[in-house]
Amino acid sequence: MKTDSLHLPSDSRVGNTGTPRPGHADYVSLEATRALFNSSLAARTARLAADDMVSTDEAAELAGTSRVTVNAWIAKGRCIGLSQTKRGFRLPRWQFEPLVWPLVPKLAAALGTTEGWALLAFLETPHGALGGVTPRAAIEQGQGKRVLDIAEHEGN
Repeated sequence: MKTDSLHLPSDSRVGNTGTPRPGHADYVSLEATRALFNSSLAARTARLAADDMVSTDEAAELAGTSRVTVNAWIAKGRCIGLSQTKRGFRLPRWQFEPLVWPLVPKLAAALGTTEGWALLAFLETPHGALGGVTPRAAIEQGQGKRVLDIAEHEGN
C-alpha cells in the first residue's frame, strides 16, 4: 500500500486516524522520515564507495593539479564533488574524460547549482528528452550540446 513516489505507506502520516481533519495538512511520520533518510544514506554511501569514485588526491593526480585546487573547483562547480558523512569529497572519475570535463561547469551554471549530489543526480538519471538515456551517457555519445540545452531548460 504505497501512496506516492517516496513509497511511503498510506498510514504513515502524522495524525492519520482514518478521519481527515479539515485545515490540517498530513505530514509524514517520524518513523517514515527516518526510513527515508536511512535508505537515502545507504544509497549515498554505496555510491561513494563505487569503483568509479576517487578521492580529491586521486582527482588532483588525474587533473595534474593539487588537492587544494580540486577543492576550489568543487566549490565553484568546476567539478563534481560528493560530500561524505566524514570530512572531504569523493569525485566521479568519468568527469575528467575529454567529452565530459568541459561541460561540467556549464552544466552547473545552467542548473544553477554547484552541489555535487544534485549535479550527479542530473547526469545519472535517465531523461525522457534523451529517450530514456542518462545525460552522462548522451554526453559520452557526443550529445553534449543537447544535454546542455536540457539543463538550461531545467535550470530556469
